[in-house]
Amino acid sequence: MMMLSNLYYLSRPFLSVLLLLATSCSLQPTDVQVASVEYNKAVIFDIDGTLTPNNISIFTARPDAAHIVNLYADKGYKIIYLSARNMFFQFNIPCFLKENGFPIGNIHVPQQSSDRDDFAAFKQKLLMRYQNKGWNLVAAYGDSTSDFKAYAAVGIDPEHIYSIKREGAQTCQPGPWSQCLQSWSEQVDSIE
Repeated sequence: MMMLSNLYYLSRPFLSVLLLLATSCSLQPTDVQVASVEYNKAVIFDIDGTLTPNNISIFTARPDAAHIVNLYADKGYKIIYLSARNMFFQFNIPCFLKENGFPIGNIHVPQQSSDRDDFAAFKQKLLMRYQNKGWNLVAAYGDSTSDFKAYAAVGIDPEHIYSIKREGAQTCQPGPWSQCLQSWSEQVDSIE
């Protein structure tokens, strides 16, 4: 009995640290500001598999991805980063973006279990908040069917929805996109 009691007291600090880490991993919600008349155009970027080579390479940026996002930011577009990343790995998103030269933008990740149950619905709900605050969603980039489903559901013109082929995949995921990009470098000329 004494051994179980000691184990209990030894495990309490470990469990406390584990709980603290688990609750501090997810990002806090980002507020959606009201658009102004002069500044009301936004571009959406999924992160995992879009700005990164695939969904598990969360520390690696694709070549030219930051350059493309910066081109949009330099032209005055609001940058919206939208990710369905697991809450235990959300903590590194701001550092990943900063260290890889991505411009400042709003970062949105699932905050509750219902958001994690249906990624397309989570992304659609969030993009509708932007539209309700006066933002014109002019282009969107993603790598998954749930991205494209959400983009189309909020009325983004399919001619301005772009799919990025996941590293190692034969083709892009299905959806209402205008172009299946093999790499970000294919977008440089059209945005410049």
